[in-house]
Amino acid sequence: MKQSAFIVILFVIALAASIGIYEFVLGDPGNFKDAARHVPVNYLGTAYVGGILVSLLICLSIMVIAIAIERFLTLKKAAGKQPIPKFFKKVVDEVRANQFNEAVASCDAQRGSVANVLKSAITRYQEVTSDKSTIDKEKQLVEVQRAVEESLMLETPLLEKNLIALSTIASIATMVGLLGTTIGMIRAFKALAQAGSPDAIALATGISEALINTAGGLFAAILGIVFYNLFVNKVDNFTFQIDEANYNVMQLLKSK
Repeated sequence: MKQSAFIVILFVIALAASIGIYEFVLGDPGNFKDAARHVPVNYLGTAYVGGILVSLLICLSIMVIAIAIERFLTLKKAAGKQPIPKFFKKVVDEVRANQFNEAVASCDAQRGSVANVLKSAITRYQEVTSDKSTIDKEKQLVEVQRAVEESLMLETPLLEKNLIALSTIASIATMVGLLGTTIGMIRAFKALAQAGSPDAIALATGISEALINTAGGLFAAILGIVFYNLFVNKVDNFTFQIDEANYNVMQLLKSK
């Protein structure tokens, strides 16, 4: 599934779920003292008083959590079945012993990004060395390096997928929270500007809306930023491991 299609589908599902949560969970009559649902008796009712933008903030929070789960599963799959250092040592030993078929089989069993890149290098090396034409050693290694680069071009986007969306959601959540804060303060000042005594309920509702949207926006933004930095660090670690594995295997192939 394309990244844009995944994000659109996720947004639609999260928005439907957030509206349901806002209306039927937060807006449950049992959470309020009055039928108009203006005087909450618990935190759920207080969140409902924050206004319809609360449902959008819930939607963004759901999207952040869903993308985080998707990234955790994807990166776990990209790591392969065995610990990467153990797998890499096995492949290096097999390449050093000229057991190329066994090394390819080890990559197939391991799976993951590092295994895919190493497999492309070893497979291409087998192809160019089995060629009976007069291809010198340097050109053979160039072909192997090209195969590695092509494999990296396929693997890297999979590792970085949805990270931009995660960062964007964090930024949007901050802006939505600020918008809700502004709307709440406008309502609060409107209640203060009435002739005679201020409308206490309207004043409290406006202030509550402002603070709840601030808290909701910060929650979604903090969640997004934490997950974004976490996954960027994981992707950088993967990239380093792939580069290190590629370098060591290429050095072994050059020495043959």
